[in-house]
Amino acid sequence: MSHHDRAPEREQPSGVGEHEDAPESEATRDIAGFEAVEDDALLARYAYEDELLLNDRAEDEPLPAGDEILPPGDDDAATAGGGDSARDRDTYDETDEPRDGEEALLARYAHDDELLLDDGVDDEATPGHETLPVERAEDDVAPAVPTRVHVAHQPNGSVEGYRATNTLPWGVEMQRQLRRRRTGITLTFLALLPVLVWAAFALGGNDDDGSRLVDFATSSGLNFATFTLFASANFLLVVVVALFFGDTVASEASWSSLRYLLAAPIPRARLLRQKALVAASLSGIGLLLLALVALGIGIVVHGGGQLVSPGGQALDLLPGVVSFAGAVLYVAVNLTWVAGLATWLGVATDAPLGAVGGAVVVSIVSTILDQITALGALRSFLPTHYATAWRDLLSDEVDWANMINGTATSLAYATAFGVLAVLHFSRRDVTS
Repeated sequence: MSHHDRAPEREQPSGVGEHEDAPESEATRDIAGFEAVEDDALLARYAYEDELLLNDRAEDEPLPAGDEILPPGDDDAATAGGGDSARDRDTYDETDEPRDGEEALLARYAHDDELLLDDGVDDEATPGHETLPVERAEDDVAPAVPTRVHVAHQPNGSVEGYRATNTLPWGVEMQRQLRRRRTGITLTFLALLPVLVWAAFALGGNDDDGSRLVDFATSSGLNFATFTLFASANFLLVVVVALFFGDTVASEASWSSLRYLLAAPIPRARLLRQKALVAASLSGIGLLLLALVALGIGIVVHGGGQLVSPGGQALDLLPGVVSFAGAVLYVAVNLTWVAGLATWLGVATDAPLGAVGGAVVVSIVSTILDQITALGALRSFLPTHYATAWRDLLSDEVDWANMINGTATSLAYATAFGVLAVLHFSRRDVTS
């Protein structure tokens, strides 16, 4: 029997039907064993391993006389070369036992067949070939994964347990702002400003041109505090308020964190309100820090004498402290229009410097226009027209008219700017 007459039958994996009428040649035998999947690379490896096995056997076992290893398909040469004396080394009958190395090779074939079938059942069927089914154990079936999870909702549509009033608490936002470097620098500068004013008066001395101003500021501790408030209210405090209100939302946008706050989710109106409350708290802390430090240094250095106004009217210590506290409160109320304007500019831009600078520029322009007497009664509509009305508190008889007008004007501007800020922020497409 020629070495191409029969080939060793490979054990088929479970679940795969046996093929009848297997081809006789070795090449077609391999193809018939893998009709389910077309894998040229694996078939090539099988042929390569067969060739290696034949070569190893040819080197390890000497051939009997008259036998020789012939290339596949050369049946005539096998007959002419004396193949009847012994069967070829590369084939065997079904009754023969596997030779050395063939048992391991058959085991590898069976393992590769199983892997190939497992991988191929999910692939797209190749035209002209039949994909054989593979039986799977019930334990191998993956459990079904639920596609939807029931989540309880409140009547307003929000998830159960969600409360908008619990988002972005005041304390949390306050801690975030206090940890910022600009907050620490601003509050430190406001605390050191009275010290700088005192040092300027101490080093400058008295001269003919400024003797009246120096005498007024250094006559008592209340006068020193009042002068410090007057020197900083029209510009420095405007910058501080504009910084705290204009930077609070614009900085979040510049850091690309505003969208994450809104996705928390935090309602936009609440986000703006909490930001404004924290900014108002920081502005109030800065103003109180300036006033208290100025009053403390003034009393320590210049004593606790009477509060003397530039007009010559004097108030005792206790009434003077009350008048000074009223002046500080009026300055805080008068700066609300700056807070509203800075907030509106802060939600309209992603540049904190633009929001702060815009509010300061508007204040400077309003102050300049207020000095033009040709505008007449129109100047009363300027937000800075009543900025210094708190000086009426330094006299025995207080004129409340200017302070009331100034308070109404500032609150009206603050309300208008605040409404514009809320409307703009509620409709803004936040992408940063």
